[in-house]
Amino acid sequence: MPFPEDVFTMSRRDVLRTGATTVVAGAIPATSALAQAAAPEPPRPPVLADLEFTVNRTAHALRIDTRTTLLDALREHLRLTGSKKGCDHGQCGACTVIAGGRRINACLSLAVMHAGDEITTIEGLGTPDALHPMQRAFVKHDGYQCGYCTPGQVCSAVAVLDEIEAGIPSHVSEDLDARPRATADEIRERMSGNLCRCGAYSNILDAITDVGGSRA
Repeated sequence: MPFPEDVFTMSRRDVLRTGATTVVAGAIPATSALAQAAAPEPPRPPVLADLEFTVNRTAHALRIDTRTTLLDALREHLRLTGSKKGCDHGQCGACTVIAGGRRINACLSLAVMHAGDEITTIEGLGTPDALHPMQRAFVKHDGYQCGYCTPGQVCSAVAVLDEIEAGIPSHVSEDLDARPRATADEIRERMSGNLCRCGAYSNILDAITDVGGSRA
């Protein structure tokens, strides 16, 4: 049985207006929920720790955020900007320093992990008036171009010769029981974690070989 005409009447404009109102009304709760989900959490207060260590033969005491890397502690807190921040992912070696006698990527190590340690940066190896033998060799053999990676290269090179002198083998050492020698292959392998975007590798190798030969 058909509906009487006065029971249900709606124009095309009424249909469009009603549909639009329904869509908007249905979207409001979802939009509100998304806004709440996207709201950032309030920042957490830093956790501070007291740190005492020796850098370049000078004792330092810092109160530092436990999330601070050794590289940032050296550069931002002690103003030792010789160690460079390159990739900040431990892939380029520009931040290499010597910690406890071992070379490390300072960008991957938290400063609080080095309480009581002795750290040596490029500033601690030599001065313009009294260069370290490795620094002199880099100058002699033109082992740098832009110079950005050079502090890490020099620190790593010094540690490489110490590793060889201590008898620590590498992946290319043929006899793990024999004392390694400062050969070109050994030096290339051990320095492979230090990248030079200028491509001064052959000159860097000459510099390290020069110092290694004089120490042999």
